[in-house]
Amino acid sequence: DQPGVRARSACETCDRRLGPAEMIPLLSYLTLRGRCRCGQARIAPMHLAIELLALAIGLIALAAGESGARLWLDCALGWTLLAAAWIDWEHFWLPDVLVLPLIVLGLCATFLLEPDAIADHAIGAIAGYLGFRLVALLYRRLRGREGLGEGDAKLLAAAGAWLGWQQLPWVVLAAALLGLGLALVLMIRGRSLSADTALPFGPCLAGALWLTRLFGGWLGS
Repeated sequence: DQPGVRARSACETCDRRLGPAEMIPLLSYLTLRGRCRCGQARIAPMHLAIELLALAIGLIALAAGESGARLWLDCALGWTLLAAAWIDWEHFWLPDVLVLPLIVLGLCATFLLEPDAIADHAIGAIAGYLGFRLVALLYRRLRGREGLGEGDAKLLAAAGAWLGWQQLPWVVLAAALLGLGLALVLMIRGRSLSADTALPFGPCLAGALWLTRLFGGWLGS
C-alpha cells in the first residue's frame, strides 16, 4: 500500500501514473468521460464528488464575505480538511501530515491577522487536544474499547488553533449534530447501525471546524 498523502497520483485499476493533463480538476474527468485512458476502467464517482466539494469550498468562502489573505487561508483550511475527511471516511485514519500542520498554520494565521488573540488560540489548541484525549480515556475505561482516536484530538486541537478556546463547544456541538445527521442518512439508505457500529468522526469534526470558522462570528452577534 502507498501512503495516500505522499504517493504520486495513479489509476486505481492499472496503477499507471497520471500526467498533468489528467489531474485538472473537473475538466479531466469530463474530458475522459469518467474512464481511465489506458484501460477504459471507470473512475470512481467519489473523485468527481471531491472535486465538486473543493469548488464549493471556494464559492462558500466567497459567499461568506471572505477576501484577501483570509480568503486564501480559509480555502487552504477547507481543502486540507476535505482531504483529511475523505481519508478518514475511507480508512478511519487522520494523517498527521495533514492535521499537525493545520495547528501550526492556525496559530500563524492568528498571529498575523489577530495578534491580540494568539493566547486564546494557543489555549484552544491545548484544550482541544487534552479535552478529547480525556474523553477517549474515559470512554475506553467505561466501554473497554476505543471511541475517539488520537487523530480526532489533534483535529480538535487544530480547531482551537484556528478559532480559539471560546468556539470549541460550538465545534463539538456542530460535529455531534453532523454525526447524527450522517447516521440518519446511512439508516435511510438501508445500513444497519448499532451501539457498536464504528463511524469516522473526522469528517463531521472537519465540517464543523470549517463552518464555524466562516460563520462562527454570528454566534456571538
